[in-house]
Amino acid sequence: MQTKITFLGTGTSQGVPLVGCDCNVCTSDDNRDKRLRTSIMVERGNTTIVIDSGPDFRQQMLREKVKKLDGLVFTHEHKDHIAGMDDIRAFNFISKKPVDVYCTKQVETALRREFFYAFENDYPGVPELNIFNFDEEEFTIGDITLIPIKVFHAQLEIRGFRIGNFTFITDANFISEKEKKKIAGSSVMVINALRRNTHPTHYNLEQALFLLEELNIKQGYLIHLSHQMGLHSVVSSELPTNRFVAYDGLQIIID
Repeated sequence: MQTKITFLGTGTSQGVPLVGCDCNVCTSDDNRDKRLRTSIMVERGNTTIVIDSGPDFRQQMLREKVKKLDGLVFTHEHKDHIAGMDDIRAFNFISKKPVDVYCTKQVETALRREFFYAFENDYPGVPELNIFNFDEEEFTIGDITLIPIKVFHAQLEIRGFRIGNFTFITDANFISEKEKKKIAGSSVMVINALRRNTHPTHYNLEQALFLLEELNIKQGYLIHLSHQMGLHSVVSSELPTNRFVAYDGLQIIID
């Protein structure tokens, strides 16, 4: 059974273009330089899930004409990854039932704080959701099995995921040797690469490319890019074979 990955967004927390910026990336006419906040959609068999719903979630769902959502999975609680959760209301209306949300206890605490009204049963029209917690154990949503990968975003513990031969890691700058073993054997890996210079909470371009080589990944895709990385066309031309700059709307099929 094949798995389809759609890159809903590939940008950093502020997106690209950046508000008020006139650099050559932010003013580029290339649509690949226009990046919504990072998120992916995974489709396998009869199951559709989304990993992270940032501030652009509604726009991303409209662009991809998504009519069905079997699960919303969160990597961590930063605003650029959870802010759009309110818009699951559209799926509540379509399916006439709550949306299943999967997250760690730490993320659930943030969701209850940020979307407190969704947990008040006496208020009509709020997002309806069922929360399922995970930690390090694998879990299954319909036809999709996810293996959580514990990574660090500076001091913040977050989760990446392995789905079959595919691994997705965002907002990381450290992965332990133990967790790297969960990634080993992946044919495709998506990894954050914020910019060219080093950063205290994200892998930069050099570090991301090194990690892909270290893990012997056949195809690697870079996400969570800032405008400081440079033009899509320029960065792409500089990458080694089978290393790609992902862009919004890109779809890949994995066996």
